[in-house]
Amino acid sequence: MEQRTLGQDGLEVSALGLGCMGLSFGYGPATDRGEAVALIRAAHERGVTFFDTAEAYGPGINEEVVGEALAPIRDQVVIATKFGFRNGVPTEGVDSRPERIRQVADEALMRLGTDRIDLFYQHRVDPAVPMEDVAGTVKELIQAGKVKHFGLSEAGPASIRSAHAVQPVAALQSEYSMFWREPEAEILPLLQELGIGFVPFSPLGKGFLTGRFDQNTVFAADDFRSTVPRFQADALKANQALVTLVGSIAAEKGATPAQVALAWLLAQQPWIVPIPGTTKLHRLEENLGGADVVLTAEDLTRIAGALDGIELQGERYGASHQRLINR
Repeated sequence: MEQRTLGQDGLEVSALGLGCMGLSFGYGPATDRGEAVALIRAAHERGVTFFDTAEAYGPGINEEVVGEALAPIRDQVVIATKFGFRNGVPTEGVDSRPERIRQVADEALMRLGTDRIDLFYQHRVDPAVPMEDVAGTVKELIQAGKVKHFGLSEAGPASIRSAHAVQPVAALQSEYSMFWREPEAEILPLLQELGIGFVPFSPLGKGFLTGRFDQNTVFAADDFRSTVPRFQADALKANQALVTLVGSIAAEKGATPAQVALAWLLAQQPWIVPIPGTTKLHRLEENLGGADVVLTAEDLTRIAGALDGIELQGERYGASHQRLINR
């Protein structure tokens, strides 16, 4: 698979990574541990070298699974994990106090079974802790050899600039897809200016862009999409125009909608590395096929015009999650 570089310090990763969250958190019951380990290893066998986890996914369980899966090939992969929630539980609010960052780093190293964290993200900005203190603490961890690169997640322009001035930021991880294009306004130009890579999570619009959902879809109570406004019946119905667009392009290209959605992201900038997640081998293989879909400049211009003409309905998060977005 094509390799891409995040940031200015040579962090090289596969053009598509694997978001591991859904293996144990957010989308219903956790995947059987043996099956999760097998899926992660299958991703590497197919060219993936970039794996994303977090303390908050479990909490801790996801890191343990990722660590077990990648132990035999540790020196061949890049592992990203995150700090930033009180006790590793998002519903308890944010916590990026320096002592907490150091604690999370040490615990993550143990759970992952490794001697370094390749990319350590602040999961969400903590308004109670100056960004200079956060970046300074990660800088100390880098100097100590526990961390290789610093990242931010869902941070806004001011936070990114403040952090980058203290410790160069290798990557920003935020939601970005045809279903959520907000980063195009301010974030992408800023990352280009500062030389920071971008790692879109939910690159398939939390599954919406695959075309598998409509207004009759009902999500289980333990699937977080059941509380997301964009996944309620009225919004699912209103937003089908986007599914139709992606589906038509996929038919032209002899690809699937998921592959087109990922190819579109890859075509936006050479420093964008999406991290689709899945629990199924056939979906993994389908997603990785997105790296082989070629969208021409003409295709991209046509898609951009069509996207601009579609007004999407519904917020991307419910109120309980939205309060955690402090940029």
